[in-house]
Amino acid sequence: MKHKRAKNNWLAFSLLIILFINNVCSAQQKTGKIKIVNIPFEPTYWDTTATKAKFVNYKGVKAIKMAPHSNEISVKGINFSNGTIEFDTQPIDAETRGFGPIGIYFRQQNAKESEYIYLRTKKDDTKRDDDDIQYAPVVNGVLLFNMMSHFDGPAPIHNKEWNHVKLVVYGMQMRVYVNDMNEPVLEIPRLESNSITGSIGFDGLAYFANLIIKPNETEGLSPVEGIDPAKHDINYIRRWDVTSAQLMAQGRELIDQDLPKDTTKWTPIVAERRGVINLSRKFGSSDTGRYVWLKTIINSTKEQVVQMQLGFCDEVYVFVNKKLVDADKNQFGLPLSKFPNGCLNIDNSTINIPLKEGNNELLIGVVNNFYSWAIIARMRNLHNLSILQK
Repeated sequence: MKHKRAKNNWLAFSLLIILFINNVCSAQQKTGKIKIVNIPFEPTYWDTTATKAKFVNYKGVKAIKMAPHSNEISVKGINFSNGTIEFDTQPIDAETRGFGPIGIYFRQQNAKESEYIYLRTKKDDTKRDDDDIQYAPVVNGVLLFNMMSHFDGPAPIHNKEWNHVKLVVYGMQMRVYVNDMNEPVLEIPRLESNSITGSIGFDGLAYFANLIIKPNETEGLSPVEGIDPAKHDINYIRRWDVTSAQLMAQGRELIDQDLPKDTTKWTPIVAERRGVINLSRKFGSSDTGRYVWLKTIINSTKEQVVQMQLGFCDEVYVFVNKKLVDADKNQFGLPLSKFPNGCLNIDNSTINIPLKEGNNELLIGVVNNFYSWAIIARMRNLHNLSILQK
């Protein structure tokens, strides 16, 4: 009976802490006043059910020490939307193990929707690379890291010292600072997760300390979506019809017998920023290989061969008027990966497209077996042709 009473008292105490944090944040959001919220690095304030972590004193401060192969650890009771998040982190054994992501989740609704950035540690922390830090949201259960290589950047990450990280988040935009608080290392013009509010958490083999949240402290950042560099480029193919997703055995390739039938059902899909047809957002994650067909119509005033730029992940099979004209693969870490390092980019490939006079059916079979799933298609020019956008 005593154990039950003690357990009930502990649960009541935990609920009071969560209510306190929620009330502080909501009161600040209603009044518009800026108040610093310091999150104590003590077990009561953190959800450790999904991970292995120790609460320690490290270099004179209370900290969390993450264990190898740990999952995320998150703050209890936080519902963050806009403002500033600051924290300190130091990698564990980065000089011996090399690459090791150290990440922060924010606006996290669940395992399927979250904003996320991470540091890539390296054995030699004096060298700067263009992928020291990356923005990679979780959308519909998929970590979009191989769709977001344009949001890689260099950052001064120390292996044996604390690194101070600051995120400024407002509406659609974010700035990220690492150690130098005068110059951002990332500027994100549009946050891509479907979540606009949620929890905060960490992952990666590292120490974390000094978490400070400043609700509504946005340092003059605009909440409005920034400029899309492809917005006014009419050469992108932005509207397609798409089939449902079909399972595909590992190692198999698409053939003529896999082409859509007359009875195949189609639904429209429209490009996002940079002309991206984001299949991950529509179809989510999968533990098995799968494919869809994308279809559009190109009208040509004469018989000709034109060039189409095609970015894709992971495999494509391009048919024009039911004839195969190209097949290619692009997967991170494999020998067949395209520039840049197997990630989605308009410069992945260029394909010759033979057109007859009149309407031409362009079909692209897109296979997914690794993280993100998407294409970007752009005609080199529109001389003597037009894309029939429905």
